[in-house]
Amino acid sequence: MKRMHLPVAAQRHPLRTRHAGWPLLLALAAFSPCLQAQTAAPDALTTQMVQIRQLATSGQKTLAIQRYTALLAEHPGNGDLLLARGRTYAWDGQYDAAESDLHTVVQHSPDYADAWSALGDVYRWSGRPQQAVDAYSQWVKLAPRDPDAYIARGRAQRDMEQLAAARADFDAAATLGANAAEIDSLRQSLLPRTTSLGGGYNWGASLSWDHTGFTGGQQGWNDIDLSLRHYFSQGSLALELLRSDHFGTSDNAWALDGYVPLWSRAYANLRYQQGPSSGVLPQQEWRVEVFQGVGRGWELSASVDHLHFSSNTQFYGIGVGRYWGDWYARYKLQYVPGVGSGSWSNRFLLRNYYRGDAFDYLELSVSNGRSTDLNRYGTQVIDNNLAIGAAWSHYLSPRWGFKLSAGYGEGSDVAGVNEQIVSLTLYSLW
Repeated sequence: MKRMHLPVAAQRHPLRTRHAGWPLLLALAAFSPCLQAQTAAPDALTTQMVQIRQLATSGQKTLAIQRYTALLAEHPGNGDLLLARGRTYAWDGQYDAAESDLHTVVQHSPDYADAWSALGDVYRWSGRPQQAVDAYSQWVKLAPRDPDAYIARGRAQRDMEQLAAARADFDAAATLGANAAEIDSLRQSLLPRTTSLGGGYNWGASLSWDHTGFTGGQQGWNDIDLSLRHYFSQGSLALELLRSDHFGTSDNAWALDGYVPLWSRAYANLRYQQGPSSGVLPQQEWRVEVFQGVGRGWELSASVDHLHFSSNTQFYGIGVGRYWGDWYARYKLQYVPGVGSGSWSNRFLLRNYYRGDAFDYLELSVSNGRSTDLNRYGTQVIDNNLAIGAAWSHYLSPRWGFKLSAGYGEGSDVAGVNEQIVSLTLYSLW
């Protein structure tokens, strides 16, 4: 169970407005000389803008942009129209056009807080975190009592690995009345994203059920994993009880799984598992994987897995991951010596944290070859020519959540046999 937080884009609609109405002519009378000469009824213009915004929020962004452009021809230099069109451009991914509109607004109306907020969003969504920080800082200056301004700037600082500054902004937002659960998630996001820390909770539990079906009439597999994890100020430790029923043979095992901090921007996952003297689970298994953050959002890793059945097998792995905005991607290469001329596996994962914490995400994975990462980075397959997987993790409340996963593996260890995998995990925090 991992927590982190996502950008402003995942929390608010890009076309949001913070004011109760559209402060059209009065707020920006100094924006352009032509504004002072306008005689159009503000109520009529406001009504049109609301209608156009409804087009944009219903997915008709191109039409909305065309309508805003037509209104700007009638009301040239209107800052609210430029702001609305700029936000719509940004929502549509047209960042250059959005930046042009919003720059025009802030140049003529430097005290317009919403425009600085929107400009910061454009910079952040287009991968320019330092410029986002600068824009959000203007927002903070103009709205020093608005917790959203500090949250937005903190996220941009987090993107730049300026963790102390980000924490200070999140703390400031908390003192200004921001949602406590949101602030907990934001603070948690400053910790390494794969250390499974509890985000302010002391304990976590999970119960997982996995089913693997096979083509060719072979009997399916069922696996159950019950985990109880304690979160320390740094790191965590879990006790796991495992039961596997493979081809009519059932085995039990227990495991200890921990995350510990190392040096700057580095941590390790350590695992030890003890199983039956013989059966479908290894008699003994241990793993060490070290993660090291580098640059802006990059993470490198190296791992060793040891499995003992009737003989010993080692898996050696290297990986590279990348965090940017709401997204995380990871590639891992593993090598198993002694399997013919050696066996290689490739695993790729792409994840989107769609709600702003590390509990809620959508995930896709692709893999091939022999791998030990059964539950950590994608489909639960041991040896496939090709495997694909998808997962949805969602929390219904701060304490209760679930994860649904499905996968398909082509060409398993048994020639001509394919796999279909489904799994359900329930989570609890306290």
